[in-house]
Amino acid sequence: MRKLPALFLLLLLCGASWAQVKPVQLADSLFSTYYHQRATHFRNLPHTRGDIIFIGNSISDGGEWSELFADLRVKNRGISGDTSPGVVNRIGEVAARKPAKVFLMIGTNDLVRGISPDSLLQNIFWLSGYLKEKSPATKLFVQSILPVNDSFGKFSGHTRNGQVIQEVNAALQAAAPTRGYTYLDLHTPFSDASGKLNASYTNDGLHLNGDGYTFWKHLVYDEVYGLQEKPSIIPKPQQLQWTGGAFPLYKSKTIVVQDPALQKEAERLRSMLADKGLKVRIKEKAAPGEPHIALVLEKTDAPRLQAEAYTLAVTNDKVQLKANTAHGIFNGLQTLGQLMRDGAVIPGCEVRDWPAFGWRGYMVDVGRNYQSMEMLKEQIDVMARYKLNVFHFHLTEDIAWRLEVPRYPQLTAPEHMARNKGAYYTVAEMQELIQYCKDRYITLVPEIDMPGHSAAFTRAMSVDMQSEEGLTYLKNILNDFCDTYDVPYVHIGGDEVKINNKDFLPQVTAWLHERGKKTIGWDPGGNLDRATIRQLWMKDGATNPDHTYIESRHLYLNHMDPLEAVATIFSRQFSDRVAGDSTVLGATLCLWHDRNVHRQEDVLLMNPVYPGMLAFAERSWQGGGHEKWIANIPADQPERVQEFREFENRLLDQRQSYFQNMPFPYAAQAAMNWKLFGPYKNKGDMTASFAPERKSFKGKKPAAEAVGGTVVLRHFWHPLVAGVLEKPEENTTWYATSRFWSDVDTTGFFWVGFQNLSRSYNSDSPAAGTWDDRGSAVYLNGQLIAPPRWKRPGQKGNSEVPLLDEGYEFRAPVAAPVKKGWNTVLVKLPVGSFKGKDWQNPLKWMFTFVPSGSEAGAGNELIKEEQLVN
Repeated sequence: MRKLPALFLLLLLCGASWAQVKPVQLADSLFSTYYHQRATHFRNLPHTRGDIIFIGNSISDGGEWSELFADLRVKNRGISGDTSPGVVNRIGEVAARKPAKVFLMIGTNDLVRGISPDSLLQNIFWLSGYLKEKSPATKLFVQSILPVNDSFGKFSGHTRNGQVIQEVNAALQAAAPTRGYTYLDLHTPFSDASGKLNASYTNDGLHLNGDGYTFWKHLVYDEVYGLQEKPSIIPKPQQLQWTGGAFPLYKSKTIVVQDPALQKEAERLRSMLADKGLKVRIKEKAAPGEPHIALVLEKTDAPRLQAEAYTLAVTNDKVQLKANTAHGIFNGLQTLGQLMRDGAVIPGCEVRDWPAFGWRGYMVDVGRNYQSMEMLKEQIDVMARYKLNVFHFHLTEDIAWRLEVPRYPQLTAPEHMARNKGAYYTVAEMQELIQYCKDRYITLVPEIDMPGHSAAFTRAMSVDMQSEEGLTYLKNILNDFCDTYDVPYVHIGGDEVKINNKDFLPQVTAWLHERGKKTIGWDPGGNLDRATIRQLWMKDGATNPDHTYIESRHLYLNHMDPLEAVATIFSRQFSDRVAGDSTVLGATLCLWHDRNVHRQEDVLLMNPVYPGMLAFAERSWQGGGHEKWIANIPADQPERVQEFREFENRLLDQRQSYFQNMPFPYAAQAAMNWKLFGPYKNKGDMTASFAPERKSFKGKKPAAEAVGGTVVLRHFWHPLVAGVLEKPEENTTWYATSRFWSDVDTTGFFWVGFQNLSRSYNSDSPAAGTWDDRGSAVYLNGQLIAPPRWKRPGQKGNSEVPLLDEGYEFRAPVAAPVKKGWNTVLVKLPVGSFKGKDWQNPLKWMFTFVPSGSEAGAGNELIKEEQLVN
């Protein structure tokens, strides 16, 4: 390729400014035939959304990027022999696509062709300015020029430039903060001890081999997908230390297992690796020097629950997972699966881990809303990934009886069901679910609610369950159940019913105990015997040392909005314990969606199932937590804000890595800081205006502060669940204000809402033209954000009328203009009486405002999250 004219370089130097960066078009004769082949090909390829583009010379050109990442969004725009002027000449094609991210590596050919380091730098700075102007939402990553190695005796013009390459890289790194790109140092990890290109990654001293590209993938994987540098693990292990080494997973072809008891876990690991495109064998011994993964049953010390404990050691040549039992190995595999997120390299680490609570449960109510086997298995799979070990299956309700009883087919007859008529689980399906759980070390706990919540039984059998005849039928049902299903527990319900037959529950539990079953009942509830485990759902906690408890108080997802759910569950201390003991086994997270739904998936979208489950998994495995129940992130305790922020970062990584095509209603909120001003006495006039609405308002000293995308001023269970205001007053108005930064003028998408409706109460939908019945309002940069055009404005609460758009998490985000620089949010929060108009419409004084990132409400990419200044 001919040397580029000095005039062109001078033009670039003079034109390297931030404003009005004009495209450059050079003469075709300056570039090779191959350059034009590639460049014209790129121009003709279809435009797609969300592209991640690798652009540069032959080193980028050589990467099969979409296959390497198993992601069609990752595109190759490398051209062998290219220089920085060549990229300048064709960057318009890239900018026109408005890609999400661009990874640029250029310069080694510039240096060998006599282009000075300063000219090279100015060209790269020009490229950064041009992309920022033409595609401001695109994130540019400038990758360092790779090291070179002269020991191969090839490309001497390149391999003699080792020192100048380091000088250019240092200048690129120094300029990154002011030039608007992110600098990625690949030079250091690709270098050997002498600073040359590591010979294991090249066969000519300049270009990369297959191992080099795989290593490159590992180094930039977190930036490609917006993750933290190290793999994020939920639940966080009790002890985790990064050691600095790295295991080449892509080289590992062997799983070593000597104990036959671990064959199933070895097969599980082989399947996990196959999902990442890696083919391995299971052997009793690895070849000398062969990188491998070993699963070992060996004495593993832990302060509690040793059957579930494990240790994991990742070194440069071996991954060794040890445990006392196959269950412990299974738990370790879930951690290992998250560590090998990129399918290429596992960071070196040492893990010693065990659970704080032995009972880590999740409950679904299928009596009210039937769920398919496929959807149930999806939830069980997520449970297993995050080490939950109890699946509480609420099978019977007033609405419907969902479990087949061959002796009494009328129980599951369509005419005796109020919803999803004719939908139930056959004996074979129930056995399949039990085994599906067992295969994942999960205990299925079936609940047959008795004697309450039994209207479906009464309709089918024409008798009351508490009658003598009803009890006879029930014993037949339970007898068949015990003969048919291999489960250790039977949950008998026992709550929310007037007990007419005092012998009913004692007879049922005694009979089940005789059949070898352990029993569980709700507390408060009926007259349970001492041997029956109490599952707490309200009022007092685990106060009787003679009883055994499971905590479920304030763990009902159906009463929580997504952002509140993660904050409050993460903060929890189960039954005032930091770990399980002989009185408190653990806790169960519950999903009661009382209202009807249009489609079964709405249960997972309208309730924060997966984000809530991950917060619960963290707390039930880690233990600890904090006393009292709160609805918000405590702004006055910086250490707890930081603790939550650290967890949220891991939670967002999990969403990005494992929930791309699944409902995961959550948005980053830990960076949202609010100043609250009030109280202003409104005397019952919700329209009354006060000082914060005036442009002249300064408001230097707020009356309160808050952190989070959802802020609860007063919970409907106040004072049991604390809101931001210590002493909330009726007939007052409060204001909340915040600021966020945007790099560009754009359209922002936001989750905005007030009093997110519970999915259990039959609350009324907001009236047309309002956010709620309190006169709440929100302003962005002084402009009022209009409430949605509700699909059913003013709809009276009715359990058979599904919610449609009442919750911000299941309606389209609000679109509003955002300006470059600081943007100001003002939320007006009037309140009258704290008493709802009836028990179905409790008052939860709250608001939500958080960037959602896109029209679909997923992610927070549009607006920077270094959010608000005090």
